Amino acid sequence: MALRTVCSTVVRNGPDLGVINARALATTAFLCKRRVPGGPLPNSEINVKDLESLEKYRSYTRYLRHADEVKNKPVWWKSYKGYVDNANPELGEEKVNIGLPVMQSSRGIAVKERKQVIKNNKRNPEMERAARLRTFKISLDRVQETWEKTCGPYHIKRLAEHYGVFRDLFPRAFFAPQVPLRVSYNQDSSVQVHYGNKMTPTEAASAPQISFDAEEGSLWTLLLTCPDEHLLDNESEYVHWLVGNIPGGAVQSGEELCPYLQPFPAKGTGFHRYIYVLFKQELRINFQDEVRSSPCHSLVDRTFKTKDFYRKYQDHITPAGLAFFQCQWDESVTDTFHHTLNMKEPVFEFIRPPVYHPPQVKFPHKQPLRYLDRYRDGKERTYGIY
Repeated sequence: MALRTVCSTVVRNGPDLGVINARALATTAFLCKRRVPGGPLPNSEINVKDLESLEKYRSYTRYLRHADEVKNKPVWWKSYKGYVDNANPELGEEKVNIGLPVMQSSRGIAVKERKQVIKNNKRNPEMERAARLRTFKISLDRVQETWEKTCGPYHIKRLAEHYGVFRDLFPRAFFAPQVPLRVSYNQDSSVQVHYGNKMTPTEAASAPQISFDAEEGSLWTLLLTCPDEHLLDNESEYVHWLVGNIPGGAVQSGEELCPYLQPFPAKGTGFHRYIYVLFKQELRINFQDEVRSSPCHSLVDRTFKTKDFYRKYQDHITPAGLAFFQCQWDESVTDTFHHTLNMKEPVFEFIRPPVYHPPQVKFPHKQPLRYLDRYRDGKERTYGIY
């Protein structure tokens, strides 16, 4: 009855509504037309009247295994992810883990140890008294150590993805940093590099102190690069420091392939990312092709691509550590360009596009009184005077 009433209303009022409304009604009717499904609908094989007959998973592992199998089966419909992947194929590409393997401990053992620690803390009268009197102190070094051993690598990986580190250095690849990399500038280690903190070129003027946990007899490679700094090629980088064949954790005993150069972000270009990457070597490598002259003040010689470097030695090196900071122009950059690089300093300026105004209409309905001031060709505005 309701459908009959709607149809009669449309037929009766169609000529009165005008051509525009009639087209809208026709388009709406066409879009609401239901198509025949291209195949079986999801869960169509399930008998909803007899749910007890369904097979039970009986474990979360079996459920995950079955979910992965169903996910990989081809289907006739498209999900939202499918439409996004078609619009931007790079987003849908599966990334490769190029880092060190993660040593996963038993969750049951970890939970058991945690419960035992909680039980011991509750039985400790000194800890209870300190907590009651608000004099209890927590060792931040132990907290940092526990974080680095548990969820720290995954948090660093998420930060690196947020800042586009993997996208620009290792396209279609990623890694979870398993080796904590500690980078500190100045003699008193007052300026440290974390994961995206801001620093000035003056603070990073000299080579930093590097420390990391390494086994005796192991070899490492340390790289400092900037993917945002190149003046001619957006796809290239400038290498600021490269040390290879580092024995253990002694960076000063390694082979300095490219001497350290302080950051020089050009004026007007905003913050640049300066990224430390630590590679673990399987054996001693001959880096003769990567050696630069010392001192190296040529930007052509310092042109670098991390992805090409990794592809060349990927059979013998594995990314293991990561740290990075952000840096923008200060007065020391001018001195670096003039006296170190022996070149004129480039200065950039962002030119904002003009403010867009829609075409002027003869009758500006529901517009303010100063509507016409937008189209006065730069003459003095009148609004605010009256």
